Amino acid sequence: MACYHRPDANTLQALKDMANTLRIHSITATTEAGSGHPTSCCSAAEIMSVLFFHTMKYKAQDPKNPNNDRFVLSKGHAAPILYAVWAEVGYLNVDQLLTLRKMGSILEGHPVPKLAFVDVATGSLGQGLGAAAGMAYTGKYFDKASYRVYCLLGDGESSEGSVWEAMQFASFYKLDNLLAIIDVNRLGQSEPAPLQHKVEIYRKRCEAFGWNAEVVDGHSVDELCKAFWQASMVNGKPTAILAKTIKGKGIEGVEDKENWHGKPIPKDKVEEVIKAIKAGIQKSKKLTPRQPVENAPTVNIENIKLASPPKYKHGEKVATRKAYGVALAKLGHSNDRVIALDGDTKNSTFSDLFRKEHPNRYIECFIAEQNMVSVAVGCCTRDRTVVFASTFATFFSRAFDQIRMAAISESNINLAGSHCGISIGEDGPSQMGLEDLALFRSIPTATVFYPSDAVSTERAVELAANTKGICFIRTSRPENTIIYKNSEVFEIGKAKVLRKTDKDVVTIVGAGVTLHEALAAAAQLAEEDVYVRVIDPFTIKPLDDKTIVCCTKGTKTKHIITVEDHYYEGGLGEAMVAAVALDPSIVVHRLAVSGVAYSAKSAELLEKFEIDATAIVKTVKDIIGNKE
Repeated sequence: MACYHRPDANTLQALKDMANTLRIHSITATTEAGSGHPTSCCSAAEIMSVLFFHTMKYKAQDPKNPNNDRFVLSKGHAAPILYAVWAEVGYLNVDQLLTLRKMGSILEGHPVPKLAFVDVATGSLGQGLGAAAGMAYTGKYFDKASYRVYCLLGDGESSEGSVWEAMQFASFYKLDNLLAIIDVNRLGQSEPAPLQHKVEIYRKRCEAFGWNAEVVDGHSVDELCKAFWQASMVNGKPTAILAKTIKGKGIEGVEDKENWHGKPIPKDKVEEVIKAIKAGIQKSKKLTPRQPVENAPTVNIENIKLASPPKYKHGEKVATRKAYGVALAKLGHSNDRVIALDGDTKNSTFSDLFRKEHPNRYIECFIAEQNMVSVAVGCCTRDRTVVFASTFATFFSRAFDQIRMAAISESNINLAGSHCGISIGEDGPSQMGLEDLALFRSIPTATVFYPSDAVSTERAVELAANTKGICFIRTSRPENTIIYKNSEVFEIGKAKVLRKTDKDVVTIVGAGVTLHEALAAAAQLAEEDVYVRVIDPFTIKPLDDKTIVCCTKGTKTKHIITVEDHYYEGGLGEAMVAAVALDPSIVVHRLAVSGVAYSAKSAELLEKFEIDATAIVKTVKDIIGNKE
């Protein structure tokens, strides 16, 4: 067994000096900015010094190098000390630190990936460890590389349940390449954290979740060096270091005092504070980062295609949720970097088809949707994998904050939500995704696919694999008729006009199950010599408003009917209203779900909430009746 070699006295002093240098940078930058969290930085100074200048292996001038150790600052408000580290290793200019939080600066109040040394955005607390777990899983099981993953958390954020979801995930998958450091500095934002300095309770909790856990003096570089080395020797489980620290360490009159969270040191006090800290710096030795082991494989995730085209018979019935699983399995054969995650719903979302064909690239995240999204974000950092994560559409609402942060992280995750709408039937409202379109339409980087048959679903999955940003694929439980040829070409933001004549009176836009209701209504109306145009938008965001408006202006009434298996708020109808808002000649009629549903058969619910063919026919007749 390897033996620990204690650093020499000069190295230990240099690490102490570096910690104080990082303190000075953090205090100076926040005072110049007039805002920030210097006390949160100061409690972590020794931790950051030992991590970046003694323990971690990385190329300072190539932060995104796939062989580098990863670091996630989960307590994102301590961003100034992270920036200070990268200035001290020479990647940033020290003068840049004084641009903190200013317009045009790359040094924002919390870390974002516009900085090459930041893999995921943090600041909404409790999410960093999940992302770090995704990175560690990728390193251990997909890359099979030497890099390790380090995550620094605050004690206050350990109240977040998502932290313990990540703890459970990491221990279950034996992520011994993951090290979490909890900066137990006792104080939260508005009052002390619940456990304050009861580090033994933190240790017992971490151990109960299956982690190796050690308590250290977080201001002792000697203890930190040894603890981090010991963590690297542990096999089969992740390690948590409970670092007991003092918030505001080094700032006289501020150390361990309440009401200093998020407050810079006043300008008339800063010189005195910095002078006192400088007095402890001996400048005994220059520190340089250790170089990584270069054994991460080369990865190519561009231009991923289905291993074979869709193969369906025109008119047969297939649920779009099943077509999702079929397409995902095909992608897995096309590229060995396609991976799938699920939250214990794989037999309902049909991601189980992927698991059966590619078991080593499937990650069961169990019933922890928040962590599943965070893990997905971590897995795809540095373009190591193409991630598809699935569950019932409604359960993504639980992970909305993680999805929001994924957008800020510039993440390229693909999320598939099955069981959307009241059309799932007897399971009842708790299982019905009726808010998901509103959720994903509000995400600035999102593309929202709503395929209406198996052919379009397979192509949506293929497109999502090659699309930047967050992709959401909305799938349905009922089996619906195949309406497209297997050779049909689909594009993001391009709608399909399925029925069109010179006699059309209105335009009907439906998606998923309601598109089939619209086609049925159109056929019924045609028997009465009433003709309508039917459009499949394919993507709700971006919406092909140009095609829809052009079609509508070619009808006799210039009216649009939107029909959707979603609440009125935030769905297809509102997207359509926004698209035509500047054209007063076009009138939009919205059919959607109003109010909380209940258990019943799918057809009964579609009828009750008036989003079936009968309701569409009635709406068309009301429109033309009022026009006569």
